[in-house]
Amino acid sequence: MKKKLRKLGVNFELYLGSFFLLITSVIVIVNVFTRYFLNFTYHWAEEIAVGAFVWVIFLGFANAFKTRALIGVEVLTNLVPEKGRPVLIFITSLVVSVLSGTMFYLSYLYVAGSTKITAALELSYKYIYISMVFAFGLITIYSLYFLVQSFRKIFLKKDVRIDVDPELVKGEVRR
Repeated sequence: MKKKLRKLGVNFELYLGSFFLLITSVIVIVNVFTRYFLNFTYHWAEEIAVGAFVWVIFLGFANAFKTRALIGVEVLTNLVPEKGRPVLIFITSLVVSVLSGTMFYLSYLYVAGSTKITAALELSYKYIYISMVFAFGLITIYSLYFLVQSFRKIFLKKDVRIDVDPELVKGEVRR
């Protein structure tokens, strides 16, 4: 049970994103069915589907950063010899920490100042925009973690994992 909870915690962006993707898919399929076969549409369906899809995108972005699945960062890392990778990871983690921390702050200000509401449901767009704050907050935390790990490897000469345990991300936990 503890292993399953740990795996859930490590992959929570994927599970939450999957939930939002399920919502998007079901709403779009139902709306297409009702439009073509029953000749009506739900006026709120597009708003919910788009909002849920925005959450999918930002949660996927945070998970892709955490699991080092962003192709630009990986290509750059693979171009450097094995010995220099911790230094490059340290520098990129420092840059990403500053940029994502700044985006976290700016997206928070944007959400806090948002007064726009959706047309059909008349809900605040804050429920959609908060996904930016959430994603950039996670990316800031992950980049700080990678920064500390690479610092330990470079300056303390401790051989530590720089990325997330692949067993927790892709398969079952084995101890």
